[in-house]
Amino acid sequence: MNNYVVLVVDDDKEIRDGIEIYLKNEGMTVLKAQDGVEAIERLNEHEVHLILLDIMMPRMDGIATTFKIREQKNIPIIILSAKSEDTDKILGLQVGADDYVTKPFNPLELIARVKSQLRRYVKLGPFEGINKTIDLNGLTIDQAAKEVAVNGEAVKLTPIEYKIVELLMMNAGRVFSISEIYEKVWKEPCYNADNTVAVHIRKIREKIEIDPKNPRYLKVVWGIGYKMEK
Repeated sequence: MNNYVVLVVDDDKEIRDGIEIYLKNEGMTVLKAQDGVEAIERLNEHEVHLILLDIMMPRMDGIATTFKIREQKNIPIIILSAKSEDTDKILGLQVGADDYVTKPFNPLELIARVKSQLRRYVKLGPFEGINKTIDLNGLTIDQAAKEVAVNGEAVKLTPIEYKIVELLMMNAGRVFSISEIYEKVWKEPCYNADNTVAVHIRKIREKIEIDPKNPRYLKVVWGIGYKMEK
């Protein structure tokens, strides 16, 4: 791959060093931090294309760090955690993480997820090269600038949120099942992804809808999936 810069944030030095070896083998540059405070410092000092972020860390944990990063940056964040409960996974996604890997993880799977997120972030997936603006009753997407706005006011989306909105807006009126959304956006087979997709849909609604509980744009079709209203 291109010489992407990945920031590895974990309070366990062995884990940081181990991940570094695999990333460098893929031609990536690696920055390391042992907690969220150091991670923010690295981000202010360097251009970073993706972050691997542990949850349980001293000073500033992964959840607080993700929240802080999302105030300024939309770079992909993959949460790393020994916790496997759905509540922890959902919390990480709610505050802005793009993916979640549970420790102990298969290094090859981790690298595959890193590559997938980088492809989406840099090239923005299957719609690469399509540069047009779509307007759905005040909800607009500018594919050249990769920006979404509501009634002219820009909306800050994560890369995954952007891809979901782009997919649904390019196919306005069509209903996509959860598995279809996951496979088209995440580019991998759908397996127990209901919570993952639902969390991202909820976050998108909070950003683009005046009343997220009564959405104007992003509609649920009960028992089937989601669509963007024409």
